[in-house]
Amino acid sequence: MDHRTITLRGARTHNLAGLDLDIPRGRLVVVVGVSGSGKSSLVFDTIAAEAGNQLRDTFPPFARNRLPSQPRPDVEHIAGLSPVIVVDQRRVGGNARSTVGTFTDAWSYLRLVYSRVGTPHVGESNHFSFNDPAGMCPGCDGLGERIVSAVDRFLDLDLSLRQGAIQLPGFGHGGYWYDRYADIGDFDADTPLREWSEREREALLYGGEAAAELGRGAPGDYEGVVERFERIYLRTADNLSDAKRETIRRFTRTATCPDCGGDRLNEASRAVTVLGHTIGELARLEVAELAPVVRAVDAPAVAPAVEALVARLEAMDAIGLGYLTLARGTTTLSGGESQRLKTVKHLGSSLTEMLYVLDEPTVGLHPTDIASMNGLLARLRDAGNSVLVVEHDPDVMAAADQIVEIGPGAGGDGGRLVFQGGYAELTRADTPTARAIARRAPTRTRPRPATGALTVRNATRNNLRGLTVEIPTGVLTVLTGVAGSGKSSLAAELVERHPVRIVDQRPVSTNRRSTPVTYTGIAGAVRSLFARHTGAPAALFSANSLGGCPDCQGLGVVHADLAFMERRELVCETCRGRRFTSEALAHTVDGLTIADVDDLTVADAVERLPDRRIAAGLRALNEVGLGYLRLGQSLATLSGGECQRVKIARELRHAEEPGAYLLDEPTTGLHLSDVTTLLRVLDALVERGHTVVVIEHHLEVIRHADWLIDLGPGPGRHGGTVLYEGPVADHTDQATPTGRALATSP
Repeated sequence: MDHRTITLRGARTHNLAGLDLDIPRGRLVVVVGVSGSGKSSLVFDTIAAEAGNQLRDTFPPFARNRLPSQPRPDVEHIAGLSPVIVVDQRRVGGNARSTVGTFTDAWSYLRLVYSRVGTPHVGESNHFSFNDPAGMCPGCDGLGERIVSAVDRFLDLDLSLRQGAIQLPGFGHGGYWYDRYADIGDFDADTPLREWSEREREALLYGGEAAAELGRGAPGDYEGVVERFERIYLRTADNLSDAKRETIRRFTRTATCPDCGGDRLNEASRAVTVLGHTIGELARLEVAELAPVVRAVDAPAVAPAVEALVARLEAMDAIGLGYLTLARGTTTLSGGESQRLKTVKHLGSSLTEMLYVLDEPTVGLHPTDIASMNGLLARLRDAGNSVLVVEHDPDVMAAADQIVEIGPGAGGDGGRLVFQGGYAELTRADTPTARAIARRAPTRTRPRPATGALTVRNATRNNLRGLTVEIPTGVLTVLTGVAGSGKSSLAAELVERHPVRIVDQRPVSTNRRSTPVTYTGIAGAVRSLFARHTGAPAALFSANSLGGCPDCQGLGVVHADLAFMERRELVCETCRGRRFTSEALAHTVDGLTIADVDDLTVADAVERLPDRRIAAGLRALNEVGLGYLRLGQSLATLSGGECQRVKIARELRHAEEPGAYLLDEPTTGLHLSDVTTLLRVLDALVERGHTVVVIEHHLEVIRHADWLIDLGPGPGRHGGTVLYEGPVADHTDQATPTGRALATSP
């Protein structure tokens, strides 16, 4: 056996067609192919899943039950695996206490430095942890923020008390608390609050001296509206109901803690300095600025910690995350930022012979930043690891030791090896990827005329520097710029100021019973089709009704309870995974059983099912390049890019009145050849009178736009300005990253 090779024989996971493949270990290998070709089935659902499960099997049953697991891949033979680390695009997430500093361990090193050489000395490193009682600010429990009443939302000044001026639940006319304000005789219940004096409104809200000055004097137990709201909603320790949570969401906001100023630490820890800087000041510096400050700490006692911290900071800067701060909450990071941050975290590991699996690591990166990512991937490889990357970017392919292309098509037309070799060989091959690389996308020279404009004036969100832009309506506009330049902030301002529908990459559904059939609303048409042709009741052809297998409740799988061992998902022995009863499967339409319909792809169903309603419901999915999805496929299995296209298909089907749409990197997960399909879909929205705004780095999308807004020039505080706005063909300034990329990239 060759231990320098990952060997697969007879891989049939999902659409893999009995794939035989040998992948060299210790190399950077990029797996490519059209969307739905089987790349993820090979890399994540076969190689990574089996490596993870084999490692998991080495633990005792009790421990295995508490470790994550994946379904065993359908493969005859697999060898040459090593422990796997999957670096995916899922957001880091965490909670309000998780920051860039804590996630990357940079904060641990910084705490150590301050506890050893900081003055005055206050104690061990836990005194600089905002997650430890020894270090956290008592005013905000280490969160840096407090929830405060949004008093400006409490009252509608144009209404009287009797008309419901107090917007809080229970305070309106006839509400539980209404008589405490309207009936005490000191407030005019019929006069709009705008006509009250400022002192009267203050008495209503806050009580106190203002209430004591009222004509007859308020009752001794009188509470202002604000005090009563905070007592009921903000000072209760019981489990909050959904209604209370919604009220808190509507009538509160977060504000910087007045005690710690957002530093999260107690007074003693905030006062400690190193080289004249407090730890809070360093936490607010951008990573690129923080590295030289830390490097200047030359105390021998903390030399190892300084070295490790500087290495971590420089790695973050090298991968294009130098604009982040250690104080930045991980919940605010994008998917691309999260993935790069995870990758940087692994650079500090001393483990070797690991298998790193990455899912489109260039997501969120401007073309000029790709070289930095390639350098990071090379560092993982050169540390003695195998690096397996699913990617569509030609620059990453060019940096690979080997390229594996799966295809040639999607779904049933994919799952086969169509190419394996170097980048130079790929460019000479006749494969979908090779043909897409050879094709240069034309730049739009005659933009479509705008019908108006959506104005965003004096935007100062995050790093935006008082931006004022006009986004033309009725055309395709692209917001671009390096990562962290302010694109998402500008988009957020647009959404806040104008009625814009967001078409994002969040899951379409987490319900495993939700499929293209149910989502498109054709389930009833499919059941009616079978009922008309067979004479049987329509409910017989629903897996969630009369036709569902009774042993698995129409799911096709059952769960075996093995006590303290893991809960196993097994194919139902009664229906053999087909979900329906034998009675339902006895009926056919055009030779297809109802279970066979679930196995059809969207594209096949449009042609094979003789019903106009079915074809109309599925056609939009086919138009957005999702014709390879099976009708019975759970929507919970879709990638972020696929989810976004499903939502676009819905808009194509239902949107009638012209509106504005915002899409965030819709090329995520798309093969080069699929980008053309996406552009046709965006054009279809524009042709129907809609306004389409896209946050994107893909040069083919940028060149296709009618209008371009380029932000920069750098990330963080170095960005936030408009470098260019106008037709794409006129952006010729090569001093800007986007202008340079447009001029030099094929």
